[in-house]
Amino acid sequence: MGDNEIKITVKFCGRPIPITLSPDSTVLRLKNLLLPLTNVLPRGQKLIFKGKVLANEETLGVAGVTNGVKLMLIGTQGVHQGDGPILKEAQSPITSRKTDRVRDMKMVPVGKTSSERWKATGVIAMAEHNLKAIPDEVWDCSPFIRVLDIRTNSIQCVPDQIDGLTGLKKLLLDANDLSNDSISWVQLAKLKHLTVLSISRNCLNSLPGILGHLTALQHLDVSNNKLTTLPTEIGLLSKLEVLKANNNRISFLPESIGNCTSLIEIDLSSNLLSELPVTLENLHYLKALHLDNNALKSLPTTLFSKCVQLSTLELHNTEITMDALRQLEGWDDFDKRRRAKHQKQLDFRVMGSTEFDEGADKS
Repeated sequence: MGDNEIKITVKFCGRPIPITLSPDSTVLRLKNLLLPLTNVLPRGQKLIFKGKVLANEETLGVAGVTNGVKLMLIGTQGVHQGDGPILKEAQSPITSRKTDRVRDMKMVPVGKTSSERWKATGVIAMAEHNLKAIPDEVWDCSPFIRVLDIRTNSIQCVPDQIDGLTGLKKLLLDANDLSNDSISWVQLAKLKHLTVLSISRNCLNSLPGILGHLTALQHLDVSNNKLTTLPTEIGLLSKLEVLKANNNRISFLPESIGNCTSLIEIDLSSNLLSELPVTLENLHYLKALHLDNNALKSLPTTLFSKCVQLSTLELHNTEITMDALRQLEGWDDFDKRRRAKHQKQLDFRVMGSTEFDEGADKS
């Protein structure tokens, strides 16, 4: 702690949160520091000291907050990001329901007929097989495999042998027990034909820069992990069309995201973002941007005017107001696209329902 800093304790939902900052800091600055620790947006925080609600603009020193002081934090219901207020230390995103299901399942053995079928079809489908490791039989079929689906198991390691799946196009690893160190990223990055990598609902807190070597990647799903950022090298994924990184703890995006010029959909909802890089304006094919449950106060001013295909924008539970959106250049054109898409969806539902009924009558 520096000479010009004080240490205070903020009590929230029965747990103490220690904070160190300057007495010249404003109450709003303190609220911003509390955001990633509580998931409560600043506008939903009430900080109470000696029975008084502290105003955003006053400094801690002026408010009489000194070293060792305890404050009370009350969070307004509904004004939060992510999955709600943090009431205790974050746990693994793997749900107990999934764990119970895996525990109750019996492990399905791999037989000769399975290996023969894998070689013939190029598809290994072993989701929910109660696996603790990737079966050795998988590596015996390496040259033939195009799809490896081992979702919802208890796999704790992706070994070096992964680089032997030279023709692999889809790798589905969702809902296992994978951490950063348990994946052989160097070998995985050699899969030059990989177009889909789905690794959601694991225990990852970072992604390696070598991920940028997967230059054929079109779909990347890293949602529901513990990521705090995305690597700068993500900008090397020029063919990437879908990026799902929702339900993490990402606080900022690298500017290199603007180099992923093939992106059509981005889901960054339920993170800790307070701002977005201006380089998002380079994504001229972007159609859908999901930003719900973040601490965003504004969007890049040229987002609407440069991203001329954008028609879906989700901003629920952020600090951005409709008035602020209407002030942005290109709002009117975006609004027309948004309304046209909504109407098209309504028309499709009505027409689809009618056609189905007619077809049923004819049969």
